[in-house]
Parts: sequence; structure tokens; C-alpha cells
Amino acid sequence: MHEESFFADPRSWVAAAFVIFFVLFGAKLWKALAGMLDKRTDTVRAELEEASRLRREAEAMLADASQRREAALAEAKALLEGARAEAGRLARAATEDAEAGARRREKMALDRIAAAEKAAVDEVRFTAADVACVAAGRVIREGLTAEADAVLVDHAIMSLSAALTPRRAA
Repeated sequence: MHEESFFADPRSWVAAAFVIFFVLFGAKLWKALAGMLDKRTDTVRAELEEASRLRREAEAMLADASQRREAALAEAKALLEGARAEAGRLARAATEDAEAGARRREKMALDRIAAAEKAAVDEVRFTAADVACVAAGRVIREGLTAEADAVLVDHAIMSLSAALTPRRAA
């Protein structure tokens, strides 16, 4: 077999050209690739920083929203308690007003009943007095003589001072 020289083999020339190409242009290619990778790294880093900033802002907004929600819940709870207390107070006031009105109406009814009773008793007394006067007049006209009349007048005069004494003390 016959061995060809290193320079006679086309593969050797391709390999040499490949090595020379990479030696001459490899540094420029490496710098370009490294520049692209550095730029991509910077872009990714900037995006990560922006994402981190946005996350901090979102967390701050979430904390603020949570605080406002808690404050709103506390305010709503206070308003609800105030409304319940006011409703209770109004209910008690309405009950007291109703009871006071009922007591006033009851007192007015009792006063009317008492007045009606007094008027009825007075009516009965006046009627009894009228009946007694009529009966006394009839009895006197029919059954009283002059001598009995004198006795009754004397007796009335004598008992007049005893009858007037308790009224003067009162």
C-alpha cells in the first residue's frame, strides 16, 4: 500500500482550512456569540429585575388591599352594631311610647268610668231625693196633723246644732 503524504490527502486540506478558519474567525465568532449571549443575559436580568419590581409592587398592592378590606370589614361591623343598637333603642322607645299611650288611654277610660259612676250615683241620689221629697210631701199632706207638725219642727230645731257640728270641723 502506498501512503500518500499529508499534503496530498484532501481531507488534510479540509481539516487545515477548518482549523485556519476557526483560528482567524473563531475569535470574532466567539466575541459575536459571547456578545449575543451577554446581551441576552442582560435582557433576561432586566426582565427578572422588572418582574421582581412588579412582584414587590403587587405584594404591596395586595397588602394595601388587605388592609383596606380589613378596615372596610371593621367599619361595616361597627355600622352594623350601631344599626342594631339604634334598632334596639328605637324598639324600646316605641314600646315605652306604646305602653305610655296605653296607660294614658287606660287612665282616661278609668277617669271616664269614674265620672260616669259619679254621674250615675248623683243621678240616683237626685232621683232618690226627688222621690223622697214627693213621698214626704204626700205623707205630710195626708198624714200629718198640726200637733205632729209642731213636734217635728221642735225636734229638727234641737238636732240642728248636732247636725252642723261635724261639718264645721271638716
